[in-house]
Amino acid sequence: MTTLQLGLDSFGDRPQGPDGELVSHAAAIRQVVEEAVLADQVGVDVVALGEHHRPEYSVSSPETVLAAIAARTSRLRLGSGVTVLSSDDPVRVFQRFATLDAISEGRAEVILGRGSFTESFPLFGYDLADYDVLFEEKIELFSRLLTEQPVTWSGTTRPALQDADVFPKTESGHLTTWVGVGGSPQSVVRTAQYGMPLMLAIIGGDPRRFAPYLDLYRRAAEQFGTTAHPVGMHSPGFVADTDEEAVEIFWPHYRLQRDRIGALRGWPPVRREEFDAEVAHGSLYVGSPQTVAQKIARAVTALGVGRFDLIYTTGAQPADARLRNVELYGTKVVPMVRDLVADA
Repeated sequence: MTTLQLGLDSFGDRPQGPDGELVSHAAAIRQVVEEAVLADQVGVDVVALGEHHRPEYSVSSPETVLAAIAARTSRLRLGSGVTVLSSDDPVRVFQRFATLDAISEGRAEVILGRGSFTESFPLFGYDLADYDVLFEEKIELFSRLLTEQPVTWSGTTRPALQDADVFPKTESGHLTTWVGVGGSPQSVVRTAQYGMPLMLAIIGGDPRRFAPYLDLYRRAAEQFGTTAHPVGMHSPGFVADTDEEAVEIFWPHYRLQRDRIGALRGWPPVRREEFDAEVAHGSLYVGSPQTVAQKIARAVTALGVGRFDLIYTTGAQPADARLRNVELYGTKVVPMVRDLVADA
């Protein structure tokens, strides 16, 4: 049986400093590095950093921050969550993560995604009308690059390649590559087609509603003759010493962040009753170590996934509370989840 991996994800949200003001983007990046170093020390398996190009977030180049983390850690798996492949170049993405793999002595992985936020498309000169074809062509090219052999390829979204050899190579000859999916059956099938691991973004509702996607992934892999890897999931949450403290710290900053993004997407303002329902029965993992561990264990067991990542930064929770969250997750939540899953 595959050992359950338990990770932490961040987009580099700008936390509140000691004066109650948001810290700078630069300070937020340094904060993420310190949190990852602590995660390495307390037993977390993976840290994944998402690529964003918005003022709320500080990490636009995950692999650069991950390289800094690699130099100060020894055991953490280091990944993106996600890299927006559609608005990037597959060759350069492979080169950057192969470089991270070298620096970290084989601990790098990449999660490829189409991008739930679209700021990177106009920023880098891509037309949103090409949203689907950009990802389809680029993941096809990336799958070929993963062979680490010379590649011949042609498409409509970048110049053709003829026997192109790409460097550096990884020492192991293998770069772990996931595909992040938010709920599209077509994306699940595509992931199975390329034989890549599936990472589900479950940010609301009962996680059990995603069970059909896991079944689809496994059936599609069987039909394609590829490998159905253990599936991963990531969901937002926050850990503090008590349930009440976790909610008190998390809720006001979560509400501001959720409503800011929701205004752009036509969502109504989030109500406290909705938040409480998500904490109790949905996909917000907010509470004491015992509360969060029990909820993670239930979701992991119900879906049969092999990895769970907690998105532990959603808004401007204070920097010291974020460090305490990382400490509690590694020292309390991780071992409790392992025990609960083993006994299930």
